[in-house]
Amino acid sequence: MPLLNNKNKALLVLEDGSVFTGYVFAGAGVTMGEVVFNTGMTGYQEVITDPSYKGQIVTMTYPLIGNYGINDEDMESAGIHLEGFVVKEYQPNPSNWRMKKTLKEFLEERGKIGIEGIDTRALTRRLRISGAMKGIISTENFEIDSLLQKVREYPGLVGRDLVKEVTCKKFYLWKNGAVHHGKIPVKKAAKKMRVAVLDCGVKYNILRLLENNGCEVIVFPATSSGSELLACNPDGVLLSNGPGDPAALPYIVETARALVGKLPVFGICLGHQIIGQAIGGYTEKLKFGHHGINQPVKNLLNGRIEITSQNHGFVVVPESVKGKAKKTYDNLNDKSSEGMVAPPLTMSVQYHPEAAPGPNDTQYLFSQFLAMMKGKKEKAA
Repeated sequence: MPLLNNKNKALLVLEDGSVFTGYVFAGAGVTMGEVVFNTGMTGYQEVITDPSYKGQIVTMTYPLIGNYGINDEDMESAGIHLEGFVVKEYQPNPSNWRMKKTLKEFLEERGKIGIEGIDTRALTRRLRISGAMKGIISTENFEIDSLLQKVREYPGLVGRDLVKEVTCKKFYLWKNGAVHHGKIPVKKAAKKMRVAVLDCGVKYNILRLLENNGCEVIVFPATSSGSELLACNPDGVLLSNGPGDPAALPYIVETARALVGKLPVFGICLGHQIIGQAIGGYTEKLKFGHHGINQPVKNLLNGRIEITSQNHGFVVVPESVKGKAKKTYDNLNDKSSEGMVAPPLTMSVQYHPEAAPGPNDTQYLFSQFLAMMKGKKEKAA
């Protein structure tokens, strides 16, 4: 095997036949996924622990990755969900007072491959021109024809249910910033709002912000029915982010359909797409998706421009929900829909208001959800 500066060779082959040569900095073997690019200048730990990246190989456009290592506080789930990680240059000597381990150690602990030395500008340009593509990373087989055949036989994301691979196995309570297993407590008639979260691949920061807003948080597997969520007597339901094709999740759409209109419902990212289908709409795949912490959206209710964190490859088609929901946000880069409300009890956004990583422009949405729940509760009293 060819060597350069003691770094082992790695190949990234796209389904269109494009070949990118680099070197492995973590892990070994072969992995496949849809190749996407993320434009964030920071936040690689949050990216690799975001369950929404299941089934994808992520390329970071920022050229230097690994310089602050990995810490305990910035985890967005209990593990790593992406299929492979591609960077221009890996920094093996990080410096950060919170650091517990290097990015290399973190990836290898969880059996993931990281490669560097790839021309990430050329790769990103290829994906922008041709769209997100299936790709294969190999650190052991360098026969291009063989790798190309494998990647072309890979099923990709369309039509695949990846939520079942990242959702929790049983319900849990989120309390004091951590997961707690046990019985659902008897609901008290206090001011604290109880939120049932349908875990389609939920990020921890969504749960943190719900708790920070004074909510009691109970997280349910994505396979839970509407009646199972309602049985815990919630004041509201949050449909979380998650990976894959929203059109491949009819069982979650059915759950959402049983909830919409009965109590306040807040959808984030995949949750937004689920709500769109539940009220009669449909989704479509974007050319290369939105992945980054610098996506501008326009609030159509007040004209304000907000910078958002985003990670999605599918969107709700606005025309499909016309007359059933009102569009609330536009993406200023491509004019795709970024949010909607279905009065009086349903709100959803395509981006990530929990912003981990990213700006805090849109965290007010959690306060709006809280106000919606309080309003419904007071009206029922």
